[in-house]
Amino acid sequence: MKCLFPFLVLITVLHTHAQKHVTKTGTISFEGSVETFQPIKATNESTTVVLDNKGNLAALVLIKGFRFPVALMQEHFNENYMESDDFPNATLRGKFANYDTFVSDGSTQTLQFIGTLEMHGIKKELEIPIELTYTAAGYKLLAEFKLNPSDYNIDIPSIVSKKIADKITVVVKAVMTE
Repeated sequence: MKCLFPFLVLITVLHTHAQKHVTKTGTISFEGSVETFQPIKATNESTTVVLDNKGNLAALVLIKGFRFPVALMQEHFNENYMESDDFPNATLRGKFANYDTFVSDGSTQTLQFIGTLEMHGIKKELEIPIELTYTAAGYKLLAEFKLNPSDYNIDIPSIVSKKIADKITVVVKAVMTE
């Protein structure tokens, strides 16, 4: 029930008479690698993303859904860094500032997204450039941005701090359909 509640809130937030485009198979990957050390990266392929025809966007990712190439990294990520039992998901909610200029002609356009990312119990305002394309398959979304773990009270122990980048690169890909 704890994991279902944020999803219900996500759908309720966008519950207007607006047309919605949804995916439950969006992909979020991140990399926090530092040269000369083992790569620190993971991917989650079950992210829910909802876009309405007014430019409102919301996303929900279950933290335990991230998969690492090394099982021990995944365990440390969930138990020591993200504390996934206490903070099981991350949510992004907001709106494209210039959605009214978006043209559904198949071309890729970069729109400015302004919203709030809630992760690890902390809410932070974000502005992210997002590439959006409308095709026969639906809305295709691509975003790349950087996050600082300390902004979300994610503690990196000093013993491993030199092995993890100060800024984590996040890539989001989704194709949303009606």
